[in-house]
Amino acid sequence: MSTIGHDQPYERVYSQFRWNIPDYYNIGVDICDRHVASRGDVTAVLFEDESGATRKYTFAEISEASNRFANALAARGLGREDRIAILLPQIPEIGIAHAGIYKLGAIAVPLSNLFGPDAIEYRLHDSGARAVITDAVGREKLAEVRERLPQLELVYLVDGDAAPGEIDFREELQRAIPRFTAVQTHANDPALIIYTSGTTGPPKGVLHAHRALAGHFPGFELSHSFFPQPGDLFWTPADWAWAGGLLDALLPAWHYGYPVLAYKFAHKFDPERAFWLMDKHHVRNTFVPPTALKIMRQVPDPRGRYRVRLRTIMSAGESLGADTLAWGTEQLGITIDEMFGQTEANYIVGNCHELAAVKPGSMGRAYPGHRVSVVDEGGHVVPAGTVGEVAVHRDTPVMFLEYWNKPDATRQKFGGDWMLTGDLAVQDEDGYLFFQGRRDDIIGSAGYRIGPTEVEECLLKHPAVALAGVVGTPDTLRGSVVKAYVQLAPGFSASEALKVDIQTHVRKRLAAYEYPRAIEFIDQIPLTTTGKIKRNELRQRAEQPVEGGTP
Repeated sequence: MSTIGHDQPYERVYSQFRWNIPDYYNIGVDICDRHVASRGDVTAVLFEDESGATRKYTFAEISEASNRFANALAARGLGREDRIAILLPQIPEIGIAHAGIYKLGAIAVPLSNLFGPDAIEYRLHDSGARAVITDAVGREKLAEVRERLPQLELVYLVDGDAAPGEIDFREELQRAIPRFTAVQTHANDPALIIYTSGTTGPPKGVLHAHRALAGHFPGFELSHSFFPQPGDLFWTPADWAWAGGLLDALLPAWHYGYPVLAYKFAHKFDPERAFWLMDKHHVRNTFVPPTALKIMRQVPDPRGRYRVRLRTIMSAGESLGADTLAWGTEQLGITIDEMFGQTEANYIVGNCHELAAVKPGSMGRAYPGHRVSVVDEGGHVVPAGTVGEVAVHRDTPVMFLEYWNKPDATRQKFGGDWMLTGDLAVQDEDGYLFFQGRRDDIIGSAGYRIGPTEVEECLLKHPAVALAGVVGTPDTLRGSVVKAYVQLAPGFSASEALKVDIQTHVRKRLAAYEYPRAIEFIDQIPLTTTGKIKRNELRQRAEQPVEGGTP
């Protein structure tokens, strides 16, 4: 089923690739309806709940359930381009809701179930959502803000007893008609709003067209070694509300007609539970963010304790680092293929170790169908080996349509025909990109420009460091200096002696100007729901200048 040949060098694959996206394309039809005739009895989603019970839904069942949901929405007056929010953990109803919304021609607005009331209110108000599908946990959060959301007409509840003003999701589907003729949508018609993480400034609603899913297929196939192969089964710990969980895992796997495992962690990501889950369900393919992989590195002898049957691992969201790449090879027997993308233009750069060498520390090069360059502040392509901003040409189908209701922000995102990512990188002569940090994360110290990623990776090599976040802190002598926030590994206690040892460790391994002149031990590094370090929060903690400069 792969559209890319196995036996060609990467350069030929890239140069010969051509997009073939039809004028009319609907994500809902693509991910389930078209499989009914040939793969209708194949498992689409395998769900394990908190009790250990397992539920399976076939593609035929997903198709029918999403038809019922589309009919139910239409019967209540919702239709084309209405925004419908999905506020759920990783459960099968997410897939049913997405497919039904797309078939209706409406716009899905996925929201993380980790959001608090204020975050939910902001996104529901900003998107103008008329309906939301949620669970009992989400209902409690909505109760605090619903009176301030007059446009929110319908609340569907997937579990528990529906209260007055709410609709029981499962009962609604049972009453609805099982057949539905999907709205004929153009590939460029809007389908999805995903809100940015909010690492800098208020979150923005990124509006994507139906074509965006099709734009993910080349990178998805290559980063998962020519997915699909017989027996493949996909799982990711990433929240299905984000591009990483939705567009890098659930929807592409369903496009190819292969199953996805759904599981929600009780509290937070548990590395032992992750290995146990992959063992129990024979997971073959996974997308695991770098932060989660670094936590999994703390599990001793994973292949000796668990039957790891993984065929592929893709990672994205932060720089993976050479050490984690080596750990995957040594401990899991897998070459981890790193990928790079943004909510605005996703799955554009990455690796396929079966076609080309993976360079440690690199996030790969442009996948077929995408044009990616490194540019200076004037938008000009810089020579190889020069730090610049990663830019994506607007002719890729994964390119977003606009920021919802923010035309000025949309214009500012582009420099001519290039979308500016805000991510800094160096591109070598072969086209491989090496991430240097966010444009607003770069630390200027005594004339040096320091990217936080390299320092963080070095810190992680110290046995006492479980996670680390690096920012600049004001300094009267140097302008700013490197400050590291360190989450200690189990068995270590904070002390001045340990600070000096960690500083010496970094100074020995990196340039002298890069070592953290200030270290603060904290209980937990703040992370977004996508597993990225919230450096804006760390910068706020580091506002006070060091009196008299640092030594």
